[in-house]
Amino acid sequence: MTDFHTFLTTHLNTVLIEITGTQGSTPRETGTFMLVSPTAIWGTIGGGQFEYLAIENARNLLENSGTETMDIPLGPEIGQCCGGRTQLRFRRVTDDVLNELEAKHIGEAEHRPAVYLFGAGHVGRALAVALAPLPLAVTVIETRQEELANLPAETATKLTAMPEALIAAIPAGSAIAILTHDHALDFLIAREALARTDLAYTGMIGSATKRATFSSWLSREGGEKASLARLTLPIGGSAVRDKRPEVIAAMTAAEILAALAAYGQRSK
Repeated sequence: MTDFHTFLTTHLNTVLIEITGTQGSTPRETGTFMLVSPTAIWGTIGGGQFEYLAIENARNLLENSGTETMDIPLGPEIGQCCGGRTQLRFRRVTDDVLNELEAKHIGEAEHRPAVYLFGAGHVGRALAVALAPLPLAVTVIETRQEELANLPAETATKLTAMPEALIAAIPAGSAIAILTHDHALDFLIAREALARTDLAYTGMIGSATKRATFSSWLSREGGEKASLARLTLPIGGSAVRDKRPEVIAAMTAAEILAALAAYGQRSK
């Protein structure tokens, strides 16, 4: 999906639709927005008949016949069953509105949860791709320069000879996925990660056998065995028994999102 900047450069005559208030059960929250031009749309405020009515009004507004606000009940009268109510505001995109969107975008980006992927092999790259469309700040850390090529444009990268040394500087509440090409390096990174108790998620690619091996190694290295409860190994769960990188990445992305949401709830 293109970002809103790209959409606006190709659709100069556009209306911004914003959710300004909600009551009860609604498909999206206050602050959600979408853009509507005569021939295209960007984003979504919830879909269904509710969104169709909003798009219709936005295009009418472009022809000087629409309204600047709507208050829509999400019930049988429009063929939806959420049962709540949503208020919308409609504005033509001017320079001032664009500046407002820019500020909102920057503010949201600064508060995105951080995810650090250690390793950009087949699964690491697939996971970076799976996470790219999500509201996350993703960084891939590698010891091999060539593996940092062909990652999503939104992904930050860092080349280092000692990835484990970066763990201490990772912000509290971040998620870490360990997917390097070297089991010994995986173990070093995981030991540093498990020494912290303020991370939302620490996961490692592998198997039950690798978990047992890591447990023994950690004990020999003086690590606390209780910290293993904070380690997801293997990543991706067992609900889908498919070892293709893209499948593991999809399942792991879901794990990371759930862990970040749970951490956010605990931190409130």
